[in-house]
Parts: sequence; structure tokens; C-alpha cells
Amino acid sequence: MDKDVSAGSATTTAVGRLALGITLLAFGLGHTELIDGVTAADAMSIAQYVGGVALFVAGLLAFRDGDAVSGTAFAALGALWFTWAVSADSQVSENAAGLFLLLFALVALSLTLAGGDQLGQAVHGLFFVSLVLLAIGVFADSDGLAKAGGWFAVAAGAVSWYAATALLAHWPTVLSRRAAGRGVTATG
Repeated sequence: MDKDVSAGSATTTAVGRLALGITLLAFGLGHTELIDGVTAADAMSIAQYVGGVALFVAGLLAFRDGDAVSGTAFAALGALWFTWAVSADSQVSENAAGLFLLLFALVALSLTLAGGDQLGQAVHGLFFVSLVLLAIGVFADSDGLAKAGGWFAVAAGAVSWYAATALLAHWPTVLSRRAAGRGVTATG
């Protein structure tokens, strides 16, 4: 069986995307303050174990399956989520927190530009925007930017969750490249 379509690779990708989706949803909803009394700090245990450990392990399994794009994404994001979660109780300056978010954003930007499938690029692109808004919000002490960044994280989490579910349920995962209004046939 071809490694690109093996059951192990698809399962690993689905697990990684579910872990990333859950972590992004918890992190994002905490920043939006949509749910009364729930903050980003409440996402720490999810970020540490689901976003950190489970995502990192999914990355290692993806590398084993020969999927370098998912392996890099899951392992790098897993390490970053774990670092964020375990260092959350540390007393750091606002500038240090903003710098961490910017460095985290650079990883998301690299993953966006690295390619992979459209849904994966959408997740990483939305997460990049979220992190940039959150970093600027930290530097500028702006709750509005933090909330906007949280909403982009929620969107990224929803896309990641859809991507995992679509993979398992065999739903569409690619946008059609057909030009609108043109009579494009199967031969082009």
C-alpha cells in the first residue's frame, strides 16, 4: 500500500488534527471570554496534555508513516503548546509573553507556507493571524485585539476539527478549483 494513503497515516493525521482542534478551541474560547468565567488560563491542562503531549506523539507517528508535513506540524506545535502550558505560572514580563506569541506565530506561518492540504494550510494560516493579534494585544495591552485573536483561534480549531472529522467520515477536504461560470469539463 502506498505510504501517502496508508491507514496509519490517515489515522495519525486525524488524531493530530483532533488534538490541535480541541486545543485551539479551548485556547481561543478562553481569549474571547465568550463563556463567563472561562479564560485562556483555563486551557492549560488541555494545552499541556492534548496540545502538547498527544500532538507531539502524533507528530512522531506521522514521521514514522513518512508524512513529513504533518510530522513537522504536529511535533513543532506540540512542543510549543507544552512549553506554553508549563511556563504559564512563571512570572514573565508582558514583552516576553508577546515575544513568545510572535515566535509561535512564525512557526504557524512556516507551516502555512510549507504546503500540505488546503485545510491544513487554512488551520495554520488562521492560527498565524490569531497569534499575531494576540502578540500585538499583549504589547499594546489591548483586550479587543486579544478577543479578536481568540476568535481566529476558534476558527482555526473549528477548521482543524472539521478536517479530522472529514478525513474519518470521508467528507470533502478539498475546495474545487473549477472556475466559476465556465463550462469546465473533466478533460479541462
